[in-house]
Amino acid sequence: MPLTLPQKLIDSLRHVKGFDEKAFINIHASGDQVTSIRLNPAKALIVNGEYLPGRQAGSTENGLLPTVPWCPYGKYLPERPSFTFDPLFHAGVYYVQEASSMFLWYMLEKTVGKNTKGLRVLDLCAAPGGKTTLLSSYFIDGLIVANETIRSRSNILMENIAKWGNDNVIITNNDPKDFEKFENYFDVIVIDAPCSGSGLFRKDNAAIEEWSEENVMLCNARQERILADVFPVLKKEGILIYSTCSYAEQENEQVCDWIISACQLSTVNCQPENNWNIIETVSNKGAYGYRFYPYNLKGEGFFIAAFKKNDGDEVHHHSPPIDAASKNEIEIVRNWVKKDTELFFFKQNENILAIPEQWKEDAALIQKHLYLRRAGITVGALKHKDFIPHHELALSLHAGNEILRAVVNKEEAVRFLQKKELYFDHLPKGWALLSFENIPLGWIKILQNRVNNYYPAEWRILKD
Repeated sequence: MPLTLPQKLIDSLRHVKGFDEKAFINIHASGDQVTSIRLNPAKALIVNGEYLPGRQAGSTENGLLPTVPWCPYGKYLPERPSFTFDPLFHAGVYYVQEASSMFLWYMLEKTVGKNTKGLRVLDLCAAPGGKTTLLSSYFIDGLIVANETIRSRSNILMENIAKWGNDNVIITNNDPKDFEKFENYFDVIVIDAPCSGSGLFRKDNAAIEEWSEENVMLCNARQERILADVFPVLKKEGILIYSTCSYAEQENEQVCDWIISACQLSTVNCQPENNWNIIETVSNKGAYGYRFYPYNLKGEGFFIAAFKKNDGDEVHHHSPPIDAASKNEIEIVRNWVKKDTELFFFKQNENILAIPEQWKEDAALIQKHLYLRRAGITVGALKHKDFIPHHELALSLHAGNEILRAVVNKEEAVRFLQKKELYFDHLPKGWALLSFENIPLGWIKILQNRVNNYYPAEWRILKD
């Protein structure tokens, strides 16, 4: 059934640069769908010099997938496969992400550059985790604070970050106003703001029913409130990247004008390649923005803009001591992680967590002022004299090379992900990392007459 687009939306866009009413209506009526993924550079397989996410994620006859032009790890798939039954999807080898959203990578190249060592980044509206995983790969030597206001949405954020496997992410569950104690703290802030969602009409038909001019104005007010609450935490010379999946000027160019006037930030011109067919707009106050129309490129509706902060005094933030793991606990944990890692081990309830040594004071500061859901990776817990490894350690980049691997085929891997019984008669008793195509999926414990499956029950595949 053809999509019935809101006439008031179409009317409001007629004067917007790059808008073609006929093409806009036709692309939504076509039923075309674009499927794209972004590969995890720390986990993706390499075949003939080309990154591939595994057979189930789709491949062309020659084994190469077209690259999303503005993101080196973005790939277009010829069709949408069943990601549910691809073990590599669950292992964090790739993330299913809309191609237009991956333009964030290019914006970072243009605004921040390649030297990311020691930078602190705030992803303010982080769930479900697409941009957070991109940021953790881009700022491999930096720290990502991924915040989600809504508690239920922070759970899927935690799952996706755990699957990605990087140790440089701290997850918080706070209102933007709660960051007021972090004045001039972050080098980069990314705000993928809550919006009216018109850019995703092709992928989410329900968004059409929810769209209204009133909702657009409510979103505009919310976006400005979020920005007002958080821009003081941006450092002098810091970069703010603002984006929405809306076509509305009120949520895009008008918010950019507000950023320039109310926050006194300056616009950054990122100059995308002409053949990408991204439309550059300039707001009334001179802010550069970038519009993505699905009839011009392989992606959905999207808007993004970058700004630079020109003033601000240096603020020294004093962090309290953090509850470090004991010497005995660290000795035990060290047997489970790679030997050459500079990690700081600390306690959160009964669990032992690990974060890069350089970020331990930041973790302590954030734990003092915010509701910290997780920092770095959860390594495991000591129960009596036994160490119980955590699922996050299995999916991380830190699981020790000496740990026993149980190699499985795809059918066995899916059984594991369904949390069904498995059988191994050739492996010694004890803990083992279940591995598919050299990628760990999780823990099993081999006992005398059975194998215990430790895949998280809340993550299991429910389909057969």
